[in-house]
Amino acid sequence: MIDPETVTPAFLARPDGLRLAYRFTPGASPTIVFLPGYMSDMEGSKAVALDGWARGQGRAMLRLDYAGNGASEGRFEDGTLASWRDDALLLIDSLTAGPLVLVGSSMGGWLALLIALARRERVAGLVGIAAAPDFTDWGFTDADKALLMTEGRIVEPPPYGDAPYVTTRAFWESGQALRLLDEPIAIDCPVRLLQGQADPDVPWQTALRIAERLRSSDVQTLLIKDGDHRLSRDGDIALLIRTVASLLDSL
Repeated sequence: MIDPETVTPAFLARPDGLRLAYRFTPGASPTIVFLPGYMSDMEGSKAVALDGWARGQGRAMLRLDYAGNGASEGRFEDGTLASWRDDALLLIDSLTAGPLVLVGSSMGGWLALLIALARRERVAGLVGIAAAPDFTDWGFTDADKALLMTEGRIVEPPPYGDAPYVTTRAFWESGQALRLLDEPIAIDCPVRLLQGQADPDVPWQTALRIAERLRSSDVQTLLIKDGDHRLSRDGDIALLIRTVASLLDSL
């Protein structure tokens, strides 16, 4: 049997010609869509494990790389929150039909909320993993923001991978323009939020703020006391799969 991870990903061209990488598995609806975090891609352990589970269950799933990330073409530093949202929307609209369950990790959780707002008629459920809406606001000090204004970018040591952690002024400004937590979030579908309380990057209280702001009455927040930001331990991934399975069963 061919391992799907050894097969070259497929590509879809944006209107500007830049090609976006994706992996799509057809199957039963709703289609699960995995949205990676900042400087992450569709080959992360959570995405791959969830895809393997979906294949075993005969469920449709779409994994994707935003422009400048993973196998997609483009420069990472040219990307913004808005452009990566639009990359995901292009792939979703072009490759899938019917209802969707969005699964977003960290920044991908922010994008999942934005996509749910943009495609309210299609998004049937949403799962956030250390979802980080508005992190351009609460995740940067005044000194960081001043540096972005004067230098146009911040370069930090890599927290997880090997590449330097780069934030551009364009990305920061895009994030600030797309903040969600200052007012009610007009999403009515079921939402599940997984959040580690030992997360050094996203305060666990953020999950409670998201739950409070969501208009949906079907919101569950699960705090993992010793969970870190990635939530990629075997037990964390098993919890993610159980959460997605339970959500799908309830639809």
